[in-house]
Amino acid sequence: MSARGQAQGAARRAQHSTGLRALARGGYAASGVVHLLIGWLAVRLALGSSSGSADESGAFQQLASAPGGTVALWAVTLGFAALALWQLAEAAVGVPGVEDAKEAAARVKAAGKGVLYGVLAFSAARYATGDGGGGGQQESLTAKLMQAPAGRWLVVAVGLVIVGVGVFHVVKGWRKKFLEDLRGTGGGSVGAAVVRLGQIGYVAKGVALGVLGGLFVAAGATHDAEKAGGLDDALQAIREQPFGTVLLVVTGVGIAAYGVYSFARARYAKL
Repeated sequence: MSARGQAQGAARRAQHSTGLRALARGGYAASGVVHLLIGWLAVRLALGSSSGSADESGAFQQLASAPGGTVALWAVTLGFAALALWQLAEAAVGVPGVEDAKEAAARVKAAGKGVLYGVLAFSAARYATGDGGGGGQQESLTAKLMQAPAGRWLVVAVGLVIVGVGVFHVVKGWRKKFLEDLRGTGGGSVGAAVVRLGQIGYVAKGVALGVLGGLFVAAGATHDAEKAGGLDDALQAIREQPFGTVLLVVTGVGIAAYGVYSFARARYAKL
């Protein structure tokens, strides 16, 4: 059997693994914890008393400093790693229930999610071992990218992709398209509260991603890497707008709502 065939066989076995499926559901629960913490940090930022970056690194720092934080971080790491493997398996052998015409796009989307969850697992593991990353990483990576041929336009392209992902989240939330990711929606087993939390959460997260993408576009357009940043910088930008405190509180509450929705997704997700 070729190496490709062996890889596909391993991916199919992963898709049929009850244990991996259970751990992958734990990955959605881990996402819920992280988004709840980001939402809380965003509200604190809006009120001028933030105790950490309002992003994934800040959430991991909060977990690390809590009683039993190391155990919690390893649990989060395991959940994200399992979810990454599940998504990569779907990218390798296909997403069940997807029409043939949409299969290629579904595989690319699964691969992207797999990489994202893998990065989150790696980051959580670093904090669990006491080796969390420092600040300014986004600016440093953006500066390196700008040094490449046509680098500033690559940064603009990255920003536009992030903006597109943000718009996708807003539309997905507004039109309730996220219900397609859940089991039992037709039978009414997913309650109205879950639907409302999903709507609010997806829209709020989409707005934050849109602002984040805008920072990358601005950095590339002005050839100034310092204008790029992470989610914390995007939330800072929201706070600096007219009525920014109110806007950021609403965004933070919305991100927390996405976190609560993620716990429901851990139960109802199609896996």
